[in-house]
Amino acid sequence: MKAHLMSVRFRDCLMAGFVAVAVLLGGAVASDAKEPLKVFILTGQSNMQGHAHVRTMDVMALDPVTAPLLKDLRQEDGTPKVSERVWISSLGSSQEEKVGRLTEGYGAEPGGSKIGPELTFGIYLEKLLDEPVLIIKTAWGGKSINTDFRSPSAGDYPFNEQQLENFKKQGKDLDEITASKKAATGHYYRLMLQHVKQVLSDIQRVYPDYDAEAGYELAGLVWFQGWNDMVDRGTYPTREQPGGYDAYSEVLAHFVRDVRKDLGVPKLPFVIGVMGAGGPIKLYTKEKMRYAGVHQNFRDAMAAPAKLPEFKGTVTAVLTENYWDNELGSLREREKDLKMAVESLRDQAKEGKLSRAEADVEIEALYADEFNEDELKLLRNGASNAEYHYWGSAKVMTQIGKAFAEAMHEMIK
Repeated sequence: MKAHLMSVRFRDCLMAGFVAVAVLLGGAVASDAKEPLKVFILTGQSNMQGHAHVRTMDVMALDPVTAPLLKDLRQEDGTPKVSERVWISSLGSSQEEKVGRLTEGYGAEPGGSKIGPELTFGIYLEKLLDEPVLIIKTAWGGKSINTDFRSPSAGDYPFNEQQLENFKKQGKDLDEITASKKAATGHYYRLMLQHVKQVLSDIQRVYPDYDAEAGYELAGLVWFQGWNDMVDRGTYPTREQPGGYDAYSEVLAHFVRDVRKDLGVPKLPFVIGVMGAGGPIKLYTKEKMRYAGVHQNFRDAMAAPAKLPEFKGTVTAVLTENYWDNELGSLREREKDLKMAVESLRDQAKEGKLSRAEADVEIEALYADEFNEDELKLLRNGASNAEYHYWGSAKVMTQIGKAFAEAMHEMIK
């Protein structure tokens, strides 16, 4: 990689000098220097995999904010666009590595064609850079940074006193638990690096149009993870208190340093996708406010490394809460008010007091009274998964991917 970059930079310097001489002489020169392939790593857990089913894209047309994005994702006939200059290797979202031009379908499997942030990240980064792009995506569901992605300089996973006391009470073998934890620690960090290096060792396998003479540049990494750490009371016993997730910030900072060291790119730009499932905390309902302190503490901890002086200008945090679909969340809250009436009608159908068709007609009437036509479209077609997966909403996920691209471009332009 370094040889490629050195050759590119040396050739560019020569070309720049040649152009300057030509200008001084009153002439003009057309440069045919080629830009290196820009390589970006996307890594994390289930939300980096992406659980937004492509069928949820249709509702993007209802919102003036996301309607333009939909035009960049689909042809006029509604079929998905396929990128000409962005290719992707994805590991972990499906049972086998998936390779090809960037388009729909690189999200989590099974369950149909899905997307994660990779789709709009690649599409908009290509526009912003006007250069060829290769995405190497490594994402596995249900993984933590305190164990699974823990990098070497973070050291061994430290069991706290409460955990040790619980093991003792439960009669568990501490040596066995320690050995098991040690084996698991950093496993997915190593898998990530292994796959990145494998792809870079033979880029044409993934990107057939790769120009070896122009070379490549490892240009940035996006980290989108957090749920498993946020809900881990054992690892973060004081999570309700300010600073309760400081250990997450520390391990993530080690992750940044170690990735840069292990890939040989000392200032590799990092985008941290801060967990925002549930949306802005100031908009939480009364029912959700009991989680507000924990959620805010964790979000602050995720964003904290971007504020470290050593990372100034090379690590940035994107608050994904800003792309939450508040309207969809509100509609689902309103839908709860219909739950008892709907269940009663379905029970009557089971008991034979109403036919199934009659029950369906009455249920439909309840929804028609509560929601207008566009609200019903969003309610019924806007989500394909759970709230912690951002509703499995393409409307949300495409905005997050675009925000990642813009944040990355801001650092590297």
